[in-house]
Amino acid sequence: MPELPEVETTRRGIAPYLEGLRVRRVIVRERRLRWPIPEDLDVRLSGQRIQCVERRAKYLLIRAEAGCLIAHLGMSGSLRLVESGLPAARHEHVDIELESGLALRYTDPRRFGALLWSEDPLRHELLSRLGPEPLADGFDGERLYQLSRGRSMAVKPFIMDNAVVVGVGNIYATEALFAAGIDPRREAGSISRARYLRLAEEIKRILTLAIERGGTTLRDFVGGDGQPGYFQQELFVYGRGGQFCKHCGSTLREIRLGQRSSVYCPRCQR
Repeated sequence: MPELPEVETTRRGIAPYLEGLRVRRVIVRERRLRWPIPEDLDVRLSGQRIQCVERRAKYLLIRAEAGCLIAHLGMSGSLRLVESGLPAARHEHVDIELESGLALRYTDPRRFGALLWSEDPLRHELLSRLGPEPLADGFDGERLYQLSRGRSMAVKPFIMDNAVVVGVGNIYATEALFAAGIDPRREAGSISRARYLRLAEEIKRILTLAIERGGTTLRDFVGGDGQPGYFQQELFVYGRGGQFCKHCGSTLREIRLGQRSSVYCPRCQR
């Protein structure tokens, strides 16, 4: 699944080609995504000027004059720019044609993504209960420490809870815990303030680095320019179960935690 850096990479890739331009028309070839694409999306969006392209968690917010298109890439979705009228291949479900002659094309082989319309997106049920952005001032180690008190759940699913902080998915939670030296199985409530301060800084550092590198290449993800991310070559533990630790040489262990694969170093993480 595309994670926060992949979504932010897409936002940065498409924004310069959308902002300030009017939508000529919307072509919907397949409405059956995770939730059906609104029947009147073409009516609502056509003729509208796109004001800005924002991101909230893993959602892209394409704001127009009369409302906002909320886009989620699901498991395998992508948004890229093509020439208007370019024949669509299978799984290329939607084109948003612009006055520039380009079209924003939404592709989703598994159809787990979403394209929804809202006049007030931050109050939409999918976004209204989300926690702070991990790179914003509202997120820090003190927040993690306070919210973790009395919590017996493992620390990894705790920091992946979108009510705690948004966008810390499996890849980046695994990497941040390794960088902070914290065993992903540890009870969230047993971790000290000092260690949470370190963990929050590692989350910020790793997400920032991943965004600079263009995200992580996973399955079918490509950025808004059609190019994959390049952060994968810098992963220390994710996807490396059974291999050697790059820090101490120990064998990395792979376990199931919160119904997800998790890799950690038994020597470096405690």
